[in-house]
Amino acid sequence: MRILHTADWHIGQTLNGWSRDHEHRAFLDRLQDVILAEDVDALLVAGDVFDGINPSGEAQRLLYGAIARMVRSCPHLQIILTAGNHDPAQRLEAPEAVLKELGVHVLGTLRRGAEGVDLDRHLIALRDRHGAIRAHVLAVPFLRQADLPGLRLGAEDGDEPAITAAVRALHREMTEAAVARVGGLPLLAMGHLTCSGGLASDGAERRILIGGEHAVPPDVFPGELAYVALGHLHRPQSLDGGRVRYSGSAFPLSASEIAYDHGVTLIDLSDGVSHRHIPIDRPVPMFRLPRSGSGKLEDMLAALAEITLSSDTPRDKQPFLYLSLIADRPVTMLAAEIETLMERTPARLAGLSITRSDQPAQERPPATLAETSPEDLFLSAFQEVHGTPPDAHHLAAFRDALSEA
Repeated sequence: MRILHTADWHIGQTLNGWSRDHEHRAFLDRLQDVILAEDVDALLVAGDVFDGINPSGEAQRLLYGAIARMVRSCPHLQIILTAGNHDPAQRLEAPEAVLKELGVHVLGTLRRGAEGVDLDRHLIALRDRHGAIRAHVLAVPFLRQADLPGLRLGAEDGDEPAITAAVRALHREMTEAAVARVGGLPLLAMGHLTCSGGLASDGAERRILIGGEHAVPPDVFPGELAYVALGHLHRPQSLDGGRVRYSGSAFPLSASEIAYDHGVTLIDLSDGVSHRHIPIDRPVPMFRLPRSGSGKLEDMLAALAEITLSSDTPRDKQPFLYLSLIADRPVTMLAAEIETLMERTPARLAGLSITRSDQPAQERPPATLAETSPEDLFLSAFQEVHGTPPDAHHLAAFRDALSEA
């Protein structure tokens, strides 16, 4: 039996206002090719299916259209989707009654009954193309504080924080109950969280905080779990000898992910449990100029000249550029030059950072909001990223967003 582990699709994401729908369509088409080529029986999507809690109609059409095509081309395929911290959990579950008829399970929230977690819902049998049960998966969505009953924030339970102890107890409870049901067949699990020892990227992954804690050790997953399919960290990586693994995101979601080997993970249950990474080519190139640090505009132009760009490339397929510049002239003048440059360059600006050569090191922000305000933090962050204070329309947009939060 073969299972495909993937996560962190972030459908609906934009970069500096640019849609990434073309990239998501290309990725989902390639994913379908892998499912057929590798004879996959089940697809696990471990959270952050969407990029935000209010996905557009187009983002939802992308997802459900892809699911329909996958099931149509591979009728025996089972699909299990669990919510991540970016996902609208209830909205993700809304079409469950229809999707379940197609062999698609959607779990946005942790369901409990009188006797604990509802295993009839969260423990899912995985069948091969002949209908025989070959394994089971404990499908666990992103956990929130309410999912950890009895949690006392700030407390210590022995040698570990209360959050770690609570997550450990939840997975131990679920695993013990599942083992009693699976009859010796392989038991896998899905989750969406940060494991200590995992390498995170900057710019796209939110630090998930509960009671000040954002990471748990991989040994919170009991040894009876043959494989743990995780989402949240965007770099493909394995922990605990490969038993606990992040498949990584579909393609780079920020400048810090440009060097990642994006792809999916194929799990093979033919002889024990083994897995291998399958790279997936990114649909659109992404560059950071310079590759590290900051440089002058002249240096950036020289680096840009080495990139093959074509004016015939459709807008939604043009490369993304992150530019990090040192201002050797007024920041407003340099920003205007960049704007003019991008108007005649067949590429899309994903981000621009301008640092004045005489700019002093930025002070670290206060540790708590009691010592500052959200608007002060916004002003500081905007200045640090762009090298210039926000205009009136930036400030107005921030205040509108804050009023709706």
